Amino acid sequence: MILVGIDVAKNKHDCLITNSDGEILANSFTIPNSLEGFQSLCSKILACSTNDSQIKIGLEATGHYSNNISEFLLNKNFPVFIINPLHTSLYRKSQSFRKTKTDKLDTHTICSMLQTQKLTPYAPVSYHSQELKSLTRYRFRLVDECSKLKVSFSRLMTIIFPELEPIVKNIQVNSVYHLMKKWPSAKEISKCHLSTLTNLLITNSKGHYRMEKAIIIRDAAKNSIGTCTPMQSLELVQTIDRILLLRSQISVIEENIECIMKQIDSPMTTIPGISTQTAAVIYAEVGDFSRFSSAEKILAFAGMEPSVYQSGEYSSTHGKMVKRGSKYLRRTLFLAAENVSHREPSFAAYLAKKRSEGKHYNVAISHVAKKLLRTIYAMEEKHQAYHA
Repeated sequence: MILVGIDVAKNKHDCLITNSDGEILANSFTIPNSLEGFQSLCSKILACSTNDSQIKIGLEATGHYSNNISEFLLNKNFPVFIINPLHTSLYRKSQSFRKTKTDKLDTHTICSMLQTQKLTPYAPVSYHSQELKSLTRYRFRLVDECSKLKVSFSRLMTIIFPELEPIVKNIQVNSVYHLMKKWPSAKEISKCHLSTLTNLLITNSKGHYRMEKAIIIRDAAKNSIGTCTPMQSLELVQTIDRILLLRSQISVIEENIECIMKQIDSPMTTIPGISTQTAAVIYAEVGDFSRFSSAEKILAFAGMEPSVYQSGEYSSTHGKMVKRGSKYLRRTLFLAAENVSHREPSFAAYLAKKRSEGKHYNVAISHVAKKLLRTIYAMEEKHQAYHA
């Protein structure tokens, strides 16, 4: 058996080729992160063996850095093993007490793991799953960025026009954004023409706000205690522009997600409280449900399993959630659990039961999330719609 260990980095990759007896066939060498480097690696591997079934290639899952080289090797029909960096770290520490870590040492560790550990070959995810993962994670980043900008907008509004929020109840709406973009101070709003203000509110609130609301807003602006400097007005306008841009970008991403989810036709969306966007994240992060032998394996993948500590006669009874694995899946399952608990009676009853046992709300919701995932797993396995 030919074992190839690759330590992945941004601009170069350190490689080592050994056989199953530990004999080094190609001493540690470095290839650039380029097509020429990848082809050089293939040549060295094939010089050792031309039988693909006798070759194992291992590399750590180092985020996007490992994507290109792993795809290249898979396209060449090499069996590739993607190893969790935590697994590699624990294995390396188990082999030596010395606190030594180098790129070359990592290649030796990976080769040793290929020989001694039971590893599962990497199976390329489906096109839909890959596309959804890119889209949903990109959406997460934009939503988080938009949320931070909304906090900045709220802060500026308490300085510039604090009287507006009690009037409109929610300042994070389209009508308020366009109002403050056109007149970025209470003083400017107080001097605007009533018909212009009314038309702006009608257009951007879809008829929800009319002349009566325009009069209230303008009167409040005339008596506002708000202060505004030119720099604060500039910051306010630019913050609004960025929020509106992000909202439009998020909308385009969600449209693309909707199209892919229609093709997948997942039964997840039949659960009350599970939106298409929520189902998309779960499907993207889990991928093919059949690769997990049970729902408990997916819970572990999401980092939602309890930690266990037992020594001698002592055994912990309240293990904390390990919180390793996909943070996107974990976050989405918790949000989904809350939504489903509000809309589906059996889940609402389960949440109430856990709360009656004296559990903190967050702990109770974690139990609901686990129940929800087990339900989703069973539905996906049988491809059946939800039945209460």
